Amino acid sequence: MQDLTRAQKARVAIQSFKTLANALALRGYFRPSGRMGQALTECLLTLSPEIYGSMNDPRVVELKGLEYVIDRLPKGIEKSTRIILTDEEQFGESQFEKIIPLKRRRSCYRISETEFCFVVTRGITEIYDILTHITFLNIEAKKIQSHMIDGTGNISYEWNDLEKTVQNLDQFSAHELDRALWNLSIILGRSYHETRDTYEYFAKNKKEHNSNSDLFSMIYQLGKRVDEETKSKDNFLIVYMTPTLMNIIAHQYYGKKWSDNIKTRLKEINLHNRPLHIISANLHSVVNLLYGYGTTCHLPDGKTRDSGEPLYDFIQCIREKRDDIIGFAGKNGFYELSDSSGSNIDVQIIDTACLACVPQHPVLKINSAALRDNAPVILVMDYAFGAQAFEVMDCLLMPYDENLETPLKVKSISIMGKAGILPGKKGDIMLATAHVMEGSTDNYMVENDLKREDFDPDMDVYVGPVITVLGTSLQNRDLLQRFQTTWKTVGLEMEGGYYQRAISAAIIRRHISKDVKVRYAYYASDNPLLSGQTLAAGEMGAEGIRPTYMVTKVILEKILGSQHF
Repeated sequence: MQDLTRAQKARVAIQSFKTLANALALRGYFRPSGRMGQALTECLLTLSPEIYGSMNDPRVVELKGLEYVIDRLPKGIEKSTRIILTDEEQFGESQFEKIIPLKRRRSCYRISETEFCFVVTRGITEIYDILTHITFLNIEAKKIQSHMIDGTGNISYEWNDLEKTVQNLDQFSAHELDRALWNLSIILGRSYHETRDTYEYFAKNKKEHNSNSDLFSMIYQLGKRVDEETKSKDNFLIVYMTPTLMNIIAHQYYGKKWSDNIKTRLKEINLHNRPLHIISANLHSVVNLLYGYGTTCHLPDGKTRDSGEPLYDFIQCIREKRDDIIGFAGKNGFYELSDSSGSNIDVQIIDTACLACVPQHPVLKINSAALRDNAPVILVMDYAFGAQAFEVMDCLLMPYDENLETPLKVKSISIMGKAGILPGKKGDIMLATAHVMEGSTDNYMVENDLKREDFDPDMDVYVGPVITVLGTSLQNRDLLQRFQTTWKTVGLEMEGGYYQRAISAAIIRRHISKDVKVRYAYYASDNPLLSGQTLAAGEMGAEGIRPTYMVTKVILEKILGSQHF
């Protein structure tokens, strides 16, 4: 029998992980160190995601991957021996501590020091995400526990020293901290400088956001938990999923509540009969571009911006004026709709008829003269999460009434956001011609209304198919290179294929016109094929301003730049 290539093994691993996760959700529980948990572990080790770097090396603990995962899980998760995934927030009147992870919008509750509850409102992708992170933590915890024992079978000097450090860290001098970090680096199999970098990363987040424990406590608790498992099966970490979880996800419970709230609000402000343009994006770039320039003309200092100031320099200058911009926008046709459904997707509604008297940056080409009574409405929705994109878009595109006789007057749907790039570098732009679904045979053609020539000539723009992946942590170099070779893919993201599936379904069911303009543009937040440029390397920061606002500018000019909307 012919051996599988590494790319083929990776593809099987992704399919197996997906199948196992679905089966576990139906089964209702598993132990990460048990038989089913080991099956997930083998899938993840076979896949060897780029974001988890040295996960497969038993000699070293993967620190950058640890930073990435801890930022997306609740503080104290390293102590947990019982994790529950549930479908509905049942803690409104309780005294349990609610925890929102630093870099993932999900509601978590600390039931006790060792028990956490995750409220899953964002679909099956959120389950994949949580299970991947828990599996990774368990892999690293076992490595740590293996370093507790020295060659004679006794507790090692380094581990005894770590235990003392955890108890006395607050009293350490700078020299004592250095010595403790050196000792910890031996346990981790990392250099002193790598260990110190991660220690300082967590220390900064702990001080500024109280989002995690310190590195010493984290490593100690992870190793201790696994050591307790070796002494008794009663101490095994166990993950539960409540019986109704999959049923709620399948019936789009949260997506319907979310979309109903939006449609109710559109009716309340009498904008439901106007042409509608939907944009899935961040919640700062559209409002900043449309109202930022006008805001500066109305600030108390009365200063007028230099009309010749480059757009992206201007955006950099107004980043700290968020409250002023929102205040000005609220007087000129801008409405905020904070999510109350549990979907964690806030919405902005913009009545463009009110923009006729709002000064615009001279670089932004908007046909203000054409804005009149039937001017379009722009609906900006925050990012969905993976498969949740299908649920929310499918529900949003449903007609207003249950008899399906009052459709939304949707004229365009624009999807913009971050994605990993394959042929380019951070900050480049990708335009999708199709979405290929990772882990399945599904693929969707896209008649993208955006073209390379719509963007600045000095911006690197890549046009081609984009992979919709199962999760940020399920990316494999060999498989991505295979996609790049066989499908000519230019990037990877998590929502585009799901959005397109919902759009296609709405056209087939005649909820929206087949002439609806569709636009997909992504800017590169990382390159998973290049060491040091994966998502674990951190945020883009200021370098993300130009691509983000260039994409936003092009989309707004497509919507508002023509003579007739």
